Amino acid sequence: MISFFEFGLSPAILEALEKLGFQHPTPIQALAIPQLLESNQDLIALAQTGTGKTAAYGLPIIHRIDASKKLPQAIILSPTRELCVQIAKDLESYAANMPDFKVVAIYGGASMDNQIKALQAGAQIIVGTPGRVGDLLNRKRLKLQGIERIVLDEADEMLSMGFKDDLDFILSAIPTEKQTLLFSATMPKEIQTITKKYMKAPIELSVGKKNSATEQVEHLYYVVHAKDRYEVLKRIADINPKIYGIVFCRTRKDTKEVAKRLMGDSYNADALHGDLTQSQRDEVMDRFRKGQIQLLVATDVAARGLDVNNLTHVINYDLPDEAEVYTHRSGRTGRAGKKGISIAIIHSRETSKLRRVEKVSGITFERVMVPDGKEICTKQLYSLVDKVEKVVVDEATIAPFLPAIYQKLEWLDREQLIKHFVSVEFNRFLAYYKDSRDVNIYDTKKESKSASGKKDMPMTRIHLNVGSKRKLNPLKLLSLVNEALDNNQVQVGKIEVLRNFTFFEIESDFAEAMIREIPHFEIDGFPLHAQVAEQSKPGSYQEEDFFRKNRNRKKKY
Repeated sequence: MISFFEFGLSPAILEALEKLGFQHPTPIQALAIPQLLESNQDLIALAQTGTGKTAAYGLPIIHRIDASKKLPQAIILSPTRELCVQIAKDLESYAANMPDFKVVAIYGGASMDNQIKALQAGAQIIVGTPGRVGDLLNRKRLKLQGIERIVLDEADEMLSMGFKDDLDFILSAIPTEKQTLLFSATMPKEIQTITKKYMKAPIELSVGKKNSATEQVEHLYYVVHAKDRYEVLKRIADINPKIYGIVFCRTRKDTKEVAKRLMGDSYNADALHGDLTQSQRDEVMDRFRKGQIQLLVATDVAARGLDVNNLTHVINYDLPDEAEVYTHRSGRTGRAGKKGISIAIIHSRETSKLRRVEKVSGITFERVMVPDGKEICTKQLYSLVDKVEKVVVDEATIAPFLPAIYQKLEWLDREQLIKHFVSVEFNRFLAYYKDSRDVNIYDTKKESKSASGKKDMPMTRIHLNVGSKRKLNPLKLLSLVNEALDNNQVQVGKIEVLRNFTFFEIESDFAEAMIREIPHFEIDGFPLHAQVAEQSKPGSYQEEDFFRKNRNRKKKY
């Protein structure tokens, strides 16, 4: 296996890497470092986040820097403040044995005057976000005439965040005789435009397939009703006592609501979204990096540039609209050779979106069943026993308290003591999951509950006398069913909303009650009635005839 010593890096850098514990390069480092040490040719490197891209370009740049010159010789652009600061820290650690080497990080949300003073003091490398770099260029407080190399780190993220104009402005302000290095996880069309405009015959290096997810991540999905998403999220957390992950939501509102509910239910969680001030964001991120928060609920925008190692899970509370976004999400776990799990919680009408992600990303999702109460309680119990078994006992500290404890508990024998101890820690889970229901959705035509050890659930097809013309949609129908039956646990199968009427499948045990209760409801003053549907295809002549015969039927309710 190749080592960093074989690249020909300076002794000062190699000594720093040894202290950092770097032994063998990652695949992208093994490809990029020799190329960048020997050539000034432009380079495009495709690799997932967390694969060591900073060292891949950072080590060669530091090696080739002239530390005697105090002017910027390289500039690195990154999408977010957090990633900008992290890159600067990494570069400083690689050059820890080079006293004349300086890095300046410039980004929004911090004092511009302090950053200008740092630039005036002299630095060889600038790490910045496109917005702040553009501002300083406009103010003529940043001079890039001596730049020999520019790095676009997480280029796809910068473009998706709307920095294209800033990138164009910055790239046009840098001398044409320079080396341009582009590092990205995916290669959308916008990046290809930049490469054609600003790069000269670039070499392309790739680890894995384009736009593909890392192989270290296992991709799972659950199929449930939309109303059960939060219940599933809690079960994921409960079945994984040591979970450390990010929960992705589509909107700020959902992010706030989910985080608030988790914290209200005593989960170790917090939210990251665009409504936070920079100081609030920094505080949340600091707690998350230290592991004081187990579940960080975030939007894609708020989590961009988030660089945290050792994440065990990424949970897609909502699937993203773009497959490339899923690739970025899942790439936040399974880093540095470790395994990770990416979970998607979807409803039955989102399977086509899941297949699109599979096609674009080249991954395969595995459907799994939502764990039931017994599974979760068993896992929690074993986790508790394991924690007790491995806890470090500080004899000196607890010794003064032991006589009183022994006296207090002397009436309990060994088995009783264990039962009491387990119950103190475990009663909450036992009570909550005592009568837990099955929240999985089953396709009655393709799969049965036998997969989870339960019998097939018979379904009855119901005809309802209203459709989209009366603004009925699947969500309103589900609410109607729950209200009519006064029960939100009844399983509803396939729903077909046509213009003038609707067909839907419901558990056969509740079909009669549904037909009996539906006349008590109306939609915009229009009375409702239902009956078991004829066994014919939706939209057929038989059903059209049924509607014609019954549309003038009047009942007093």
